[in-house]
Amino acid sequence: MTLPVQSPIQIAWVTADLAATEKALTGLLGVRKWVRIPDVHFAPDVCSYRGKPADFVAHISLSYLGDMQLELIEPVRGENVYSDFLRESGPGLHHICVEADTPEHFAAALAEAATRGAAVVQQGVMPGGIQFAYVSAPQGGVPYLEIAYISPDMKAFYAYIKQEQQR
Repeated sequence: MTLPVQSPIQIAWVTADLAATEKALTGLLGVRKWVRIPDVHFAPDVCSYRGKPADFVAHISLSYLGDMQLELIEPVRGENVYSDFLRESGPGLHHICVEADTPEHFAAALAEAATRGAAVVQQGVMPGGIQFAYVSAPQGGVPYLEIAYISPDMKAFYAYIKQEQQR
């Protein structure tokens, strides 16, 4: 059985400098506009890292290349999968994200990943109602696979970002 998810919807990089990475990817990929979301707080009551409550902040920048969402993440404070990656590997490609279309499929995808030996490293709920989990996937050629359920409100926000890319 494969994971009950849709094909990849996002490619994400971790960086120590959002502006420099935005500039580089704009030049390389022709991305026209980035939308920054500063100081996204991942609170311990809704987020865990390596099985323990997590409390961290990251700056996020989003854009689109066709239908593919591009995400840049700059860790600001606290221990998390992004700060570890930056410290251990430097800036670079961090994960691809696949979407589960319902909360039930999200839970089923995590259970199926576990049966395949892909441990959840970080998970939680973001502001706006996105349920997410990063599973370790180095055997797939990328450090992490993110599995996400994206709420209707966040889908509307992402549609706005995509529309802005076309202006």
